[in-house]
Amino acid sequence: MKRYCLALDLIDDDELIKVYEQWHQNIWPEIAESILSSGIEQMEIYRVSNRLFMIMDVGDAFSFEAKAKADASNEKVQEWETLMWNFQQPLPFAKPGEKWVLMNKIFSLK
Repeated sequence: MKRYCLALDLIDDDELIKVYEQWHQNIWPEIAESILSSGIEQMEIYRVSNRLFMIMDVGDAFSFEAKAKADASNEKVQEWETLMWNFQQPLPFAKPGEKWVLMNKIFSLK
């Protein structure tokens, strides 16, 4: 199993952040299905201030490219992503069009 960690910022507005967290307390079933069917076995999102940190544990068959392709053709995922973009903003150093940015592991105790 592989683990990926990604980061993204929210718009720095307390009310928007509150609403964003409420959406994530009960995600749409189609979104959970798209995550699981892509080979993501576990996903968690943490927040400090307006910075988000996502941890994904994935199976051997997982591919970011395949997930992006499946998401692009999934109307419900596109609807969710459009809705979530009302709360999100790219990291200051993100490439154009880049949303979640893959983080580099710099330390492991093991």
